[in-house]
Amino acid sequence: MSRLSIGIVGLPNVGKSTVFHALTAVAVPTENYPFCTIDPNVGTVEVPDDRLQRLGELAPRERRVPAVVEFVDIAGLVEGASRGEGLGNQFLENIRGVDAIAHVVRFFEDPSVARVGDGVVGAANPMRDREVVDLELALADLEAIARALDRTVRKARSGDTDAAAVAGVLDRLRQCLDAGQPACAEELSTEEARSIRFLNLLTLKPVMYVANVSEEQLAPQVSVVEDFRTALQAAHPQAVVVEICARLEADLLTLDPVERAEYQAALGLAEGGLIRMIRAGYHLLELHTFFTIGDEEVRAWTVRAGARAPEAAGRVHSDFQRGFIRAETIHFSEFERIGSLRQARELGRIRSEGKDYVVRDGDILFFRAAG
Repeated sequence: MSRLSIGIVGLPNVGKSTVFHALTAVAVPTENYPFCTIDPNVGTVEVPDDRLQRLGELAPRERRVPAVVEFVDIAGLVEGASRGEGLGNQFLENIRGVDAIAHVVRFFEDPSVARVGDGVVGAANPMRDREVVDLELALADLEAIARALDRTVRKARSGDTDAAAVAGVLDRLRQCLDAGQPACAEELSTEEARSIRFLNLLTLKPVMYVANVSEEQLAPQVSVVEDFRTALQAAHPQAVVVEICARLEADLLTLDPVERAEYQAALGLAEGGLIRMIRAGYHLLELHTFFTIGDEEVRAWTVRAGARAPEAAGRVHSDFQRGFIRAETIHFSEFERIGSLRQARELGRIRSEGKDYVVRDGDILFFRAAG
């Protein structure tokens, strides 16, 4: 995984583009009318990680290079998008390649904002909004599966056994979606999942729901999101809900870091919305961060949980994976206690690991490769 990418979806007027702006500090149109965002907005942001900053202090180098997250904001969907309503579901193609989906759901009340679909002004209806978008994602996947199934069945009839196996997987996913369940509800083996990866099904992707609340609804004693979170467990047991006040996050961008931290503390917020969303994305995708210390830079890298050392080496350079010999490693927490590379080596705390070593979150790795 070269970088974590998250596609932002939702109905018009739920604050999707405001969320994108707050997260990426990229100015995008946020006027209060449908289809304001026609072309996808793409913003790349650094992953905040105190460990990288500390590593740069303990092993001073010219550069500190963080891991990054890419956010892709597409036009708001409306009910019937799969049938061509509004601007249709053409925008969904812009997020088929992302790793996870952030579905922005409106919780805030605003008398100047009308709900798209029923025209009700002011009031929010997060459950109804969620169901509309989830249905459109499912219908888009059904359309993609139908096209693929038609091609695959024709190949299977000619005696292609691989095509027959893929057709069976596609048919199971079709039945799952027809029954009102997302494709991720169908249990697939690793081989089966790999066989239909080319479709990039939207409802197979991990989902986080971004509850866009008002500043008042952020108060700890207010629990407007709890009923939504409870109901969500039935449809998407693995999904997570992140509460964020997009308008507040956008306002915080205008403050210097000290003022921003003080304001967040006054509101009882230990972390900003960006950090919470990135943390949710890493949790959904089961990602770990490892670090490298080179001659000119210290750098953070993203790798899937459970990855072995050669796979992590391949993240740094494909040649390192092909010619992998071993990885020398020490965990960040131990390195911080020791305080320097020289001391860590003198104490024998940097271990040598082979191809079967499973990378841990926070590992510092030095790769040795042939050639």
